[in-house]
Amino acid sequence: MSTAFEHPTYNYKVVRQFAIMTVVWGIVGMALGVIIASQLVWPELNLGLPWTSFGRLRPLHTNAVIFAFGGSALFATSYYVVQRTCQVRLFSDKLAAFTFWGWQAVILSAVVTLPLGYTSTKEYAELEWPIDILLAVVWISYAIVFLGTIKLRKTSHIYVANWFFAAFIITVAVLHIVNSASLPVTATFSVSIYAGAIDAMVQWWYGHNAVGFFLTAGFLGMMYYFVPKQAERPVYSYRLSIVHFWALIMVYMWAGPHHLHYTALPDWTQSLGMVLSIILLAPSWGGMINGMMTLSGAWHKLRTDPTLRFLVVALSFYGMSTFEGPMMAVKTVNALSHYTDWTIGHVHAGALGWVAMITIGSMYHLIPRLFGRTEMYSVGMIATHFWLATVGTVLYIASMWVNGILQGLMWRAVNPDGTLMYTFVEAVQASGPGYIVRLIGGLCWVTGMLIMAANVFMTIRRGEGARQPLPQTA
Repeated sequence: MSTAFEHPTYNYKVVRQFAIMTVVWGIVGMALGVIIASQLVWPELNLGLPWTSFGRLRPLHTNAVIFAFGGSALFATSYYVVQRTCQVRLFSDKLAAFTFWGWQAVILSAVVTLPLGYTSTKEYAELEWPIDILLAVVWISYAIVFLGTIKLRKTSHIYVANWFFAAFIITVAVLHIVNSASLPVTATFSVSIYAGAIDAMVQWWYGHNAVGFFLTAGFLGMMYYFVPKQAERPVYSYRLSIVHFWALIMVYMWAGPHHLHYTALPDWTQSLGMVLSIILLAPSWGGMINGMMTLSGAWHKLRTDPTLRFLVVALSFYGMSTFEGPMMAVKTVNALSHYTDWTIGHVHAGALGWVAMITIGSMYHLIPRLFGRTEMYSVGMIATHFWLATVGTVLYIASMWVNGILQGLMWRAVNPDGTLMYTFVEAVQASGPGYIVRLIGGLCWVTGMLIMAANVFMTIRRGEGARQPLPQTA
């Protein structure tokens, strides 16, 4: 990008790079999701090849949407927010550049290794040990850049968004390093240092906190900056935001065992995980209410501002999925929902409704400002994207709820003599219509992302006439 876009104080180059890759990886990750959703409707789409089978593409999809799309968005927004709220340039331009190229290298390594079947078999942590080491180095570099920038700040105060970003960065480093600890056997195969039920417990301590910190705390940092900015209103309650922060990070750590109800995990551990998952509802809703109340006096803006609509609907999905999660952690509910499509629906209520929508709203605020403009090329295209995303999410979640409850009830139905009423294949057959609806929801999302890409492209092209990014207050 030309030097016309260089900001005199802040490093916007790395923010621009991550922002553009957020859109690119969003399309790739969601397109992969549509492919594997199609495979569940038409199994022939596995093509009879190991590399294109559901089992190989599914971890590629989850890594692409969580770490490539979500991760790039977190890097972009955290680097932007920390500079603006601390009123100081990033701690190190070279280290920041390394985090960009290193992160893309991790993602491209996943694109190569996962379809080839090189996997640690740990969910959301499938990458093998050489890539894990690179990921750890990149992440520690990220921590140095971010925390170093906070240390250099010209303001006495650390804005609440930076608390959430800092907590997410530090916690994810601990989670990744501990969970990925393994003994290398070959360059593409390693054995976890943990055994049996302990390995499962460490994995879901990591897995649930990847949700709790990577996909929640990091995106709450986004929410606490971009919702007030787009609404042009201060945060409703700064005190509530601090209570929300400490309550969330204290409680989330303990919620992992609810993934392991009715397994070899000790019963008391399952119960502890269940109780703390229920308590988690309070801090989660504290954040959701704070975000919603920030719009006091600004609700009329939703009529004309689809970017704000993305941010607000994201908050409502956050509220819904953080109610659903604690409810599904209750053992009696979990007995029905576990291993069914209900869990898949719940994950996507969070992933599409909360994470993707808050990301897209933030990007629509951020991208024009990075390229010397005040708004995106087309507000109409943002509105179209909003409705595609909203309808796509609702179709996805509703179809998986219906499928999940259907599966749970069919699996537990018994004849008077105690034999199972349905075979597993009959439950799969009954799920067919739901998979078609889910596929339609996914297609809505990919279409929306392609519209976003076109809008971003046109915004950048128009912005190239500008001499430098517009001056703004923090």
